[in-house]
Amino acid sequence: MLAIRMRTRRRKAVAFATAAALTALAVPALAASPATATTEPPVTAAATATATAAAVTSDYDSTYYKNAIGKTGTALKSSLHTIISGQTKLSYSAVWDALKATDQDPDNSNNVILLYSGVSRSKSLNGGNTGNWNREHVWAKSHGDFGTSTGPGTDIHHLRPTDVQVNSVRGNKDFDNGGSAVANGGGSLTDSDSFEPRNAVKGDVARMILYMAVRYEGGDGWADLEPNNNVNNGSNPYMGRLSVLKAWNEQDPPDAFEKRRNQVIHDSYQHNRNPFIDHPEWVEAIW
Repeated sequence: MLAIRMRTRRRKAVAFATAAALTALAVPALAASPATATTEPPVTAAATATATAAAVTSDYDSTYYKNAIGKTGTALKSSLHTIISGQTKLSYSAVWDALKATDQDPDNSNNVILLYSGVSRSKSLNGGNTGNWNREHVWAKSHGDFGTSTGPGTDIHHLRPTDVQVNSVRGNKDFDNGGSAVANGGGSLTDSDSFEPRNAVKGDVARMILYMAVRYEGGDGWADLEPNNNVNNGSNPYMGRLSVLKAWNEQDPPDAFEKRRNQVIHDSYQHNRNPFIDHPEWVEAIW
């Protein structure tokens, strides 16, 4: 009996030791899992922009944009500048008729849609009086002092019909969030040094400003136009705020009206395109 008890105790001891050893082996394996998970490299903004740019296509990638596809940063900006600089230039007087086509109300061919207010107004009411619509330079013409001369002053990619009084309120202010409601402004806001357009065209405004920054680089007799993150830029060739414009580009992607406008400009007037309407992800890829 004593021998049997001794063998039983030895078997229990061996079994206990084996279980402990297996437990000890299992614990480190569990502890190692989090360490393995943290070894993956972080995803950078540049990598995200590159992946997004590679994933999005337009009808013009194999032709118009073929020399820009796959690029990012300054290389992309430089390539796009070369591409979009090939354009037919309009006189300032010719802008009136061009805007009647580019900004035509899709529900009423006799009217245009006003940028900031969203109002549909008769094409015949163009002029400078109360109740008229006029030619708004979204990139304020005093920011770089290009006026209405042929070139940036007549580039219809950033010229839009606006109510005369709302246009006066906007003046040459930079773009930013906040302020008080603009009378008859469709939800637009303004304060002493900035203007915020209504939500439906925030992205339109951003993409027009950034088109101008790529198109006009200072090599054709005009100022080098660039976005910055300031307001009160005055007569300097800058427009702000870049951080806000980038957010607006994300918030309000191109809609059917904006895409049609880009196509009409390309087909019938300037024969160049706003690349940020075709590829809004290129905003992040450059800036």
